[in-house]
Amino acid sequence: MLALKRLVTILVMVFLLLALLLLLVPSVQASFAGIFGSPQGLFQGLFITAVVLLGLQLITENLDSVILRRDVAARETKINELKARLYDQQMEQQRAADRPQSAPRTGVTTYPEPRTPVYPESDPSLPHAPIDQPTSTTPPSSTNRPVQ
Repeated sequence: MLALKRLVTILVMVFLLLALLLLLVPSVQASFAGIFGSPQGLFQGLFITAVVLLGLQLITENLDSVILRRDVAARETKINELKARLYDQQMEQQRAADRPQSAPRTGVTTYPEPRTPVYPESDPSLPHAPIDQPTSTTPPSSTNRPVQ
């Protein structure tokens, strides 16, 4: 496409130089009028050539513009896809970093071992006496009589 566009541009430049030469130099105009038969035929030939070259240039410029727009749209789509993939990877990495490290996945559901409570819990303000040997400050729970 680029070669066709350059060729049409070169043809337009050559035509423009030839048309300026014909219009500005009377001797060249007379010799070309002899080739075309009359000055009217010369200018009619120049007009037809100008219309054809202008049409070719408009067509090649529009085709080039359409091709470039499609290329830009395709590249923008590719860029957006790559951005989406990068975002997904970053979110997955962030989720993996936020997720606590656990045992490797084996396909078997495992549950943590239950904690066995220790009674009585250790509290420095509570006296620790065995339940079967009560002290004088701790009445036995099986008797309902007052302490004497």
